[in-house]
Amino acid sequence: MSTSLAAPVALLPMLLPTVDVAGLATADLLARAAGWGASGWGATAYACAVLVLLVADGQHRLRICRRVSDQLPRTVAVAAMPLLAAGPQLGPDGLRLVLLSAASLVALRAGACAALKAAHRRGLLLEPALVVGTGATAVRVTRLLGEHPELGLAPQGFLDNRPSPHPTGLPLLGELTELADVIARHGIQRVIVCFPATRDEDLVPLVRACRPLPVDVCVVPRLYELGTALPRGCLDELCDIPLVPLRRLGHGRLGVGAKAAFDFVGAAALLAAVTPVLLALAVALWRDDGGPALFRQTRLTRSGTTMQLLKLRTMVDHADSDVRWAVLPEHTTSLGRWLRRTHLDELPQLLNVLRAEMSLVGPRPERPYFAARFARQIPRYGDRHRMRTGLTGWAQVHGLHGDTSIAERVRFDNFYIEHWSPWMDMVILARTLCTVSPGGKKDEGSPRDHRAGCGRGRAPAAVTAPAHSPPG
Repeated sequence: MSTSLAAPVALLPMLLPTVDVAGLATADLLARAAGWGASGWGATAYACAVLVLLVADGQHRLRICRRVSDQLPRTVAVAAMPLLAAGPQLGPDGLRLVLLSAASLVALRAGACAALKAAHRRGLLLEPALVVGTGATAVRVTRLLGEHPELGLAPQGFLDNRPSPHPTGLPLLGELTELADVIARHGIQRVIVCFPATRDEDLVPLVRACRPLPVDVCVVPRLYELGTALPRGCLDELCDIPLVPLRRLGHGRLGVGAKAAFDFVGAAALLAAVTPVLLALAVALWRDDGGPALFRQTRLTRSGTTMQLLKLRTMVDHADSDVRWAVLPEHTTSLGRWLRRTHLDELPQLLNVLRAEMSLVGPRPERPYFAARFARQIPRYGDRHRMRTGLTGWAQVHGLHGDTSIAERVRFDNFYIEHWSPWMDMVILARTLCTVSPGGKKDEGSPRDHRAGCGRGRAPAAVTAPAHSPPG
């Protein structure tokens, strides 16, 4: 695709945000012209809140199916949500402003999509697309794209480990392992995955490798002829073939900023609340054996970078703690064992969160020595470093800590990264607070709750650990 054509096509993701800003500004101007009490700073704050919620709801993704009606209920719901918080500021005309804003958003979106379809029919603003797979469904997808230019996709070819048995006229651009290279080489902006000739578990790392690229990935679900329970506004569509869009890795700058702000505010509040407890524990540790209260240890965090993890000291011997998995009773004091059972030794890590070295919620950080061994032995272990590590995580609230399967933790950590949301973080924090009983013992549940299928709670073969929690 030439540079002159690539530039305007690259701006297509900004279409819906621009249209929504125009729609909300139009509603604000009409409200002011009508002299409604909702006009003024209250209406401006309302418009900004609606715009943020539209981004958070994922409504700014430009769908292949340019149909506005699918998202109409969600758009109206988002327009009404700020009224619950800003009703008094908006005054009695608040409901009319909500209806006007929703109508303006829908009208301008419909107009923009109609104009875009007309441009596509003239061969303008077509997005280069790649079809992953060469089977009958993949061939049908390329045929439908050719028959319906209004969808705005120009298939450049196939990607698979075998050529298509059906004549299509489109080239085989490479093998599956070349996915990221083919996307970059051909300027691909849409990828449609249609049952390629490989196992799903082999395809996952290949798709993850291209997630940082500015490309939308959709998957044709298996048994796609049966209806799904997902809302239509969350799906995409290619004639009679439903498409499930994959979330962008990191969920955009707004999501990263929201998580960072949540971490800072939450860590500051929690640290202020627990400072008296930390001081009392530090004094108790000093009086116990006269040693320092804090213990520092090198751990890995996002992208494999290292940090100095802070903990309350629970061991009397730290000589080989960087390469020793198990913590035996003779290595700890009675106070240290209690701190480890209650996880109060982790409280100083709130300072790591304030330094932006960790998050409140995320995969737990591991020591470099063990991380290197696990990366060689456990599939997808390195994928958990796509996000900053945390004090607690999805694996921990499911009982996967201490002497439990590392492979299971990896699965839970990667699930969390793929499905992260602010609400999920709040749920994990709430569940973390509920896992410590008043008596101080960790409520780990029965083996059937979280150890079934986890290798009987053992670490990988290279690191066989007794039933004591590892350092950290």
